[in-house]
Amino acid sequence: MEKSYKEIMPQITTFMFDVDGVLTNGMVHISSSGELTRLMNTKDGYAMKTAVMAGYNVCIISGGNNEGVRKRLEALGIKDIYLGAHAKMELYEDYIAKNNIKPEEILYMGDDIPDFPVMKLVGLATCPKDAVAEIQGISDYISQKKGGLGCVRDVIEQVLKVQGKWEGQYNA
Repeated sequence: MEKSYKEIMPQITTFMFDVDGVLTNGMVHISSSGELTRLMNTKDGYAMKTAVMAGYNVCIISGGNNEGVRKRLEALGIKDIYLGAHAKMELYEDYIAKNNIKPEEILYMGDDIPDFPVMKLVGLATCPKDAVAEIQGISDYISQKKGGLGCVRDVIEQVLKVQGKWEGQYNA
């Protein structure tokens, strides 16, 4: 019998996230100068910062390449940020080898086809409510939140609560 996602959560040490469609709603605002801007949810930011402060690895692997996104993520304390990443599998393999992480210790949240190969390998594959059907089909957990609207907070909070590391953050 397959394990439920709650049974996998105690072994998670590492969170990996896509950006567009996960940390954002997948929409881009195009300014008159051609600059692409995105919106990110502060609740997702709080959860990622809390995970970093609690000692978890937080890694971003995104095909998008926006320096504003990098600055926001760095401000949250995230060090492992791979933007313009079209070979996600190669970056994933390098990251786990460099950091001595086992695939079963990783929660990955993606929303579209480029995330598929990595999601097939990790311990806990997750996605937002509005992910494409192929990603929902391989996900161990589908958040009730849409991309950019708290799905990252949802999975981080659940893992930290299962591991007893969420309580006490209220005074942070």
